[in-house]
Amino acid sequence: MRLTTNKTKNGISYYIIRSVRRDGKRSSEVVERLGTEREIMEKYHCTDANKWAKAHLDELNQAEAEKQHKVLVPLRTDILIPFDKQNSYNVGYLFLQKIYYDLRLPNICRKISKEYSFSYDLDSILSRLVYERILNPSSKLSCYEQSSDLLEPPAFELHQIYRALSVIANESDSIQAELYEASRRLVKRQTGVLYYDCTNYFFETECQEGLKQYGPSKEHRPSPIVEMGLFIDRSGIPLAFCIHPGNTNEQTTLIPLEEQILRDFSLSKFIVCTDAGLSSERNRKFNNFGGRCFITTQSIKKLKKDLRQWCLEPTGWHLKDSLDTYDISRLEDTAKNRSRLFYKQLYVEGNDGKRDIDFDQTLIVTYSLKYRNYQQQIRNQQISRAMKAIDTEPKRIDKHSQNDYRRFIKKTSITADGECAANKIYEIDQDAVQEEAQYDGFYAVYTNLDDDPSEIAAVNQGRWEIEESFRIMKSEFEARPVYLKRDDRIKAHFTTCFIALLIYRILERKLDSQFTCDEIISTLRKMRVTSIGNEGYVPSYTRTRLTDALHEYAGFRTDYELIKKRTIKGICRHSKE
Repeated sequence: MRLTTNKTKNGISYYIIRSVRRDGKRSSEVVERLGTEREIMEKYHCTDANKWAKAHLDELNQAEAEKQHKVLVPLRTDILIPFDKQNSYNVGYLFLQKIYYDLRLPNICRKISKEYSFSYDLDSILSRLVYERILNPSSKLSCYEQSSDLLEPPAFELHQIYRALSVIANESDSIQAELYEASRRLVKRQTGVLYYDCTNYFFETECQEGLKQYGPSKEHRPSPIVEMGLFIDRSGIPLAFCIHPGNTNEQTTLIPLEEQILRDFSLSKFIVCTDAGLSSERNRKFNNFGGRCFITTQSIKKLKKDLRQWCLEPTGWHLKDSLDTYDISRLEDTAKNRSRLFYKQLYVEGNDGKRDIDFDQTLIVTYSLKYRNYQQQIRNQQISRAMKAIDTEPKRIDKHSQNDYRRFIKKTSITADGECAANKIYEIDQDAVQEEAQYDGFYAVYTNLDDDPSEIAAVNQGRWEIEESFRIMKSEFEARPVYLKRDDRIKAHFTTCFIALLIYRILERKLDSQFTCDEIISTLRKMRVTSIGNEGYVPSYTRTRLTDALHEYAGFRTDYELIKKRTIKGICRHSKE
């Protein structure tokens, strides 16, 4: 309802009207005639008729909103539903759309469009690619077909998607930079610590060309792969990514992407945290200057003998806020000790004549009974699998990877009497078990920080966030296998995956990290409404604590028993504000 006025010879008359639809045509009707300005002032004893009329309108709108509406829908059992008419729509994307607009991606798309001469709607294409990557991950053709499943229809053709991919690839770096600036207004970004790691994605082809190259696959598949490097901040929100051919040494990917962050993101002072695979001296040296620091995992097994012995020495260990020293070989396996993190550190000077490095760093080793017990449990499970394999799969024992359970199986061709055996003899290699057991509970890092070792260890433990990000993209977003052929379209594919991950992570933070990834994504996919003709839409999903949290964050609700068409249009507009 709204207020309108009409000027006559008797003065200004006030009316409250509402919009109605009759015979398919939009019209209006008078709800209440309030009277002229003089009549209102005399009747209601007020000095400002216009102000009173507006207050009265607010009361009527509030009363109408609170009033229960019962709608009778005339459905018949002898009439078929119309052919090819869609009645069910997904509304879960509206919560993604709110973040998409809060990140100002439509503005970014308009800015890009001005630099090119295309006529299609880049914003409509990019938004659908992102929404469908989360809700219905599939090919670009399926994305186009499934876009009609959303409440708002797409405004593009299929061939325009492929044209837009080239533009998205060309502008990928600028999109990342602008998204970072926009995201700072939505969530608190902890860019003082940046985690970096690499993973790879395989293709459903045997032909290697361009970015598609054969390399060491993390899935151990005999297929060409592409390598992705990803930076996230300490809050787990993606910062930047890069794409390289599958045969690229991952250690060479860190510095170029870091230089892009320094150039485009206006970040200069931060701690780069990596795993042992990216722990090259060149990478550490790069982050030893300009206010940057590094924390990088170090395999104790790969240290030189003197350092390895120092790490495993049971004496000389410390606890935070304590001057005492401890002997870890005498620790009892109690709840109190399992909650403690023991540490010791060794300052390593550069150019000391023993190690060919030209910068100073500190080797920090931690020991945890809880971590020791975890490693023992994993190894015992692997030994059980190895024993089972000896009995059931002797032909598959010979080949194994570095961390495969089959590394504990010893193969001999000589009997205990020194004679050649007719068949190979397989048994558990107790020497290999004991060799690995001595490292249980230990964890080492190199760093150039002077902070408390326990604080450095706590920072390093945050690397699990980037592993989870890779898992989300590979599992929930189904970023693999990749079916695209052209390099620019491959890069555009991962750009949309990156944006989808950013939007999801922000949504996760807006929900106070109360729900799991599976809960959030499956709920968004199930949030659908069913059209009941001109009456509006009926929700056809289960209201839960999670759906209530989504509505509370977004500032609108889609879970009333009946949602009128004009209300749903208002919700769509609200999600774009």
